[in-house]
Amino acid sequence: MIGFLVAGLIIGALARLFKSGKQDLGILATLGLGVVGSLIGGTIAWILGTGSIWELNVLGFVLSVVAAVLLVGSAEALVGKNRTSLR
Repeated sequence: MIGFLVAGLIIGALARLFKSGKQDLGILATLGLGVVGSLIGGTIAWILGTGSIWELNVLGFVLSVVAAVLLVGSAEALVGKNRTSLR
């Protein structure tokens, strides 16, 4: 379980690196989006037949980072929309 959280944090950090611009997400949001992204990427890789969702493989890792980038972008859009409406 600890390894899964560390992998989620790494995937979330990579997603934030690939997403350009300033981001207002904290470390817990990054961790959460990384974990969710890794679950999504692992599930897609499993559906494609690369192995179990819990195995570390290249396709699953790449898909996890892509899913996390999309999640970070979505979260930023929601956070940015809420902040501009409050001003």
